[in-house]
Order: sequence, then C-alpha cells, then structure tokens
Amino acid sequence: MNENSQEDPAGAGPRAGGPKRRRFTPAQKLAHVQAYEQALAGGDAGAYLRREGLHSASISEWRRLRDAGVLEGKEPGQAVGRPNREQAEIGRLRRQLEVTQNELDQTRTALEIMGKTHALLEQNLQERAGRARAHEALMATHEELTGAGITTREAARLTGISRATAARHGKARPAPTPLDRADPVNRLSCAEREVVLEVLDSPEFVDSTPMQVYATLLERGVYLCSVSTMYRILREDDQVVDRRRQARHPARTVPELVATGPGQVYTWDITKLPGPAKGVYYDAYVMLDIYSRYIVGAIVHARESGPLAEEMMREVFGIHGIPHVVHADRGTSMTSKSVAVLLEDLQVTRSHSRPRVSNDNPYSESLFKTAKYSPTFPERFGSLDDARAWMAEFTEWYNHEHHHSGIGLHTPADVHYGHADQIATDRQATLAAARAAHPQRFSTNHAPKILDLPTAAWINQPDDEHDQSTKEDSNPAYEQAA
Repeated sequence: MNENSQEDPAGAGPRAGGPKRRRFTPAQKLAHVQAYEQALAGGDAGAYLRREGLHSASISEWRRLRDAGVLEGKEPGQAVGRPNREQAEIGRLRRQLEVTQNELDQTRTALEIMGKTHALLEQNLQERAGRARAHEALMATHEELTGAGITTREAARLTGISRATAARHGKARPAPTPLDRADPVNRLSCAEREVVLEVLDSPEFVDSTPMQVYATLLERGVYLCSVSTMYRILREDDQVVDRRRQARHPARTVPELVATGPGQVYTWDITKLPGPAKGVYYDAYVMLDIYSRYIVGAIVHARESGPLAEEMMREVFGIHGIPHVVHADRGTSMTSKSVAVLLEDLQVTRSHSRPRVSNDNPYSESLFKTAKYSPTFPERFGSLDDARAWMAEFTEWYNHEHHHSGIGLHTPADVHYGHADQIATDRQATLAAARAAHPQRFSTNHAPKILDLPTAAWINQPDDEHDQSTKEDSNPAYEQAA
C-alpha cells in the first residue's frame, strides 16, 4: 500500500478490523495525475498504474477535477465535492485548450520535419539517387514524426509509407541457418555414379540415349539406376546437350521496295466478297500503285485463278504502263505459272511477301480495310453483277474523292497524274491568308505535317542508311524501283 495515502481510522467502518479503504488528499491526487502524465509521455502509463495500485478511471476523475480547479487550494482532509457548473465548464475549456495545444505542437513539428524531408527528396531526385535513397529519407522522416509524439497512423499518412512497412523497417531478419541434411538412403554412392558414367561414356553406348541404354541393360540382366538418374548424373557432369540433326532453314529475305514516283511499284492482292448465301464468295482482284495509292486495276470474278490474274495484269499494263516491280503475297494465283511467265516476258521483277507475314503487303491490306469498312459495303452481294458494280463505284470514289492521309490528304488521282504540287500551292495560299487574318489562331508558321506529301513509299524500310546501301548493292529489284 502506498505510504502517502491515508486509511480510515480503526473501527470507523462497518467492517472493523478488515481491509482499510485508501483515501487520497487533493495534493496526493494532483501528484498522481502529474506523475501519470509523465509516465504516459514515456510510454509507461500502464506500469505506473499497476505500481501505484490505481485504476485509469480514478486518474480520469482526478484529471477532470484538476481541470475544473477543484483540487487546488484544498487542505488535507478537506472534502473535495463535485464541481459546480462553472467549474465544470472551466475544466472542459482547459482540456480542450490542452488538446488543441498538443495538436498544434504536433502539426508544427510535422511541418518542420516534412519541410526538411521535401528538400532532401528534391536533392535526391536531382542527383538521380534512386528509390533506395528516397525510401531511406521517408523512413527517417517517419521515425522523427513518431518520436515527436505523432501517431503512427498520422505519420504513415504524411510520409506515404504504410504502417506495416514502417514496423518492419530496422528489424533485420536473421539469416537462415543452413541445416545439415543427411543424404537420402537411396542415393548412389560416388563409386556407383562413376560406374554409371563409365557405362554411358563407353564406346558401346556413347551414341545411345539413356533410355536406350536402360532398356539394353535390363535385357542383359543389369540394373544400374533409373533413366532420370542417368540424366541427372550426365547433367551434373555437363554432358546433356542436344545432338540430334536439326534442319536449319535459311531465313526468308525481307522484301524491301521503294517507289519515288507513280508507275514504279505495283502491289496486288485478292479479297473475298460475301455472296448471296452463306459460303458463297466472290473474288476481287485489286492492284494499286504504292506511291500514289491509285487503284490501277480492279475486277471481280466468281473464282480465283492464275489465268484471270494474268488477264487483269495485261489490261492494267496496257493502260498505265509496265512497272519495275510487282509485289504480292504467296497465294496460288500470285505464284502461278501464268503470272510468272507474263512478268518474266515483260522483264518485271517479282516480289513476294514472307510466309505468314501480312505486314509485307501493307498497302493492299489497308485498301481492303478501307473498302470493307465503307458505309456502302453491304452485308451480302445479291449477285456477281452487284459485286462488280459496287467495286467499280468504290474504285471511282477512292481514286478521285478520297483524301488519303498517307499522301498529304491528296486524292490518289491527283498524285498519280501529277496535280499534287499545284494543289499543295493552293493550300499554302489559303493557309497563309488565314494566318494573316487571324495570327493568334496559329502556333507555327508552317503548314501541318499531315499535308506533307512523302517523297518515297516503302515496303519494309531499312532501319538505317547502312542497311539501305547494302540493299541497293545486293537487290536488283531495289535498283529498278529506285
């Protein structure tokens, strides 16, 4: 029992001779409250209550009385009593002032610490110190905040570090102690492993797989180990390498073509058009100039064949001239003998896409997407004549009305027939007049890049000038196209 407390006189209570009730003077209550608050700041509040034999409820009541001013000025043995309304209000205001002052002190401390941390982080980022330095700075800030009395939850919110991460910080995990494991009872001894290696490397079995060796030895009444153990022993001795004869096909040559003007490189392909019934399709043969994007030939047939492709090419070459190169994929019609003979007779270089590489024929693929995404493209064509009529109408629109984004928003016909330069001049005059009338609406003095007409159209353009010069020296198709 605390020697500073007072006891009831003997026989004063109804249970004379029993345990005496502890009583505290106002001065003792004030002393206990002050000592408890000091212990609370040091993190030993619970230990203080147990050491002094007090309950937290008693401390709370005494703090309320102290804040109300009831305990001050009282003599020992003088009754304390309950605070009146005015004293209770004074106590409430004192507690509120204390809490507010405490929060203000914490906020000032947090702002000061966070300001220093922000400067440190800014310096670290400028020095490109990396995430590790930034994490260390934030952890140091977290420790300063918690050391200043700010709760871990609030410190985590200010620094952006989770409470779990902060709790793990600084607690180095002990290195795991390697355990001495006994060798399995079924493990082969060193001598037995040497025997297995000698058998596998013997002249008789040096060219056989472990599975073949295993089967042969079993037929002879000999068991050394399992097939997997043979592989394991060979692997530990660095003897597991694939020795099979494997086919090594040379890589396909990447087609690299360039056109610097119309009539140099044509590309063509065949696409399916849905017929009147399910499973019925028509074949559209389409050829275009890769520089001008002009459709030089388009015809629809009920089937796909090499002679029909040859017929279309003869008609196209008779109207638009013979190109240097004709590029296509590796379909049956594109590689047919009739087409190959025609191009050979006309001394036109044939170029084909690599197998299963659709990007080697990008201009035809882009054209077919534009056609099939057109608002006028029907769900099905009623007949072959309907398909031919639609294809003729689409070709007319594409060549003469469609402003292509790949050729400076010109129409393919304007580029193909040499009208693009005059149209570009007219556009520049219009933009110059608009810029002079409203200069605040323009941020540059040059025309938009989307209006620039490319000087060359490529299929698989080389990555650098060295590759380009190599192709020029080794590819005759490139020489003709250029």
